[in-house]
Amino acid sequence: LQEIINMPATALDIGTYSIKIAIGRPGARPHLNKVFELLNPTKLAVPQDAAQQEQLTQVMKTLWHDYALPKGELRLSLPESVVSTKVIEMPPLSTAELVSAVSWQAERHIPIPKEDLMLEYQVLSKTKKNNQEVMQVLLIGVRRPILDRYLAMFADLPVDPALIETQSLSIFRSTAVAPSDPPTLIAHLGNNELILIVVRNGQLNFVVSHLGGSSLLTKTLHESINLDEEAASQYVRTYGLDETQFGGKVRQLLMPHVALWFKNIQLSMQYFANQYQGEVIKRIIFSGGAVLLPGLVAQASADLGVEILIADPISSVSMGNIKQLNTPTAYGVVLGLMEQEDL
Repeated sequence: LQEIINMPATALDIGTYSIKIAIGRPGARPHLNKVFELLNPTKLAVPQDAAQQEQLTQVMKTLWHDYALPKGELRLSLPESVVSTKVIEMPPLSTAELVSAVSWQAERHIPIPKEDLMLEYQVLSKTKKNNQEVMQVLLIGVRRPILDRYLAMFADLPVDPALIETQSLSIFRSTAVAPSDPPTLIAHLGNNELILIVVRNGQLNFVVSHLGGSSLLTKTLHESINLDEEAASQYVRTYGLDETQFGGKVRQLLMPHVALWFKNIQLSMQYFANQYQGEVIKRIIFSGGAVLLPGLVAQASADLGVEILIADPISSVSMGNIKQLNTPTAYGVVLGLMEQEDL
């Protein structure tokens, strides 16, 4: 029994660009033995059919074999692109009433057929809005075939998928916005999507995701100035939005995509302000590897007009002898998985 208790957990963040792995003792302040990142040779995050499932299954088997990953507890995240996340408001209900009401609300708010729907819900808070008591409830839906294929990738490994949650929940947890903090928008720049998480009174308020992440920047340079993908990626990381570099050419090509990110952020800020008269988003926390794009923070500050912060997910974990991570902001999902206490 003691051996099982002391066995480390493994958290995986499978992205289309890379796979991030954290191994250690989970908890409110996890103690990590290993944290590392590997390129994803399949460029797939979630299998959509049997062939993709087989591809990712082989990657997982190779990962466990080559890196001697531990047996036991496994923690996984699902990309926002394959889930439906909705925060709804309801009148205060008893537990029995809530169970019945959630099923009906899911039919209204989750665009997945009832026969395919895997639904989870959580009461986030009970508060007052317009002088009325309301209960905020988080609904998360995923198609059963997608979840079945995802879990099947690990069926032949000596692991127990003890936690499966959406990327947004992991990012929210690792960002550690406190109840005393002002209304905050977390903008996570992933490889394929922009995830926007609004936090009010320390509670998740709403989540929205947009296709078009940092991979579009690389693709733009690849197609516009005839660079191979590796060189294009290096140009993005080196020159970014710095108008003094490369004659400002890279900035000129990248700005339309960055401007679209900012527009989507502004729309979420406006939506929040409309929902809560007299309240506004007062700061934005950028998360994800792309936040290190040269010039991004200065441009965001100028265009969005609020305080801009950079997420620091490693501040809430004990790293032991692990060397400093090159891009700590990119590890928000996998570290947030390790910070979940109640399994």
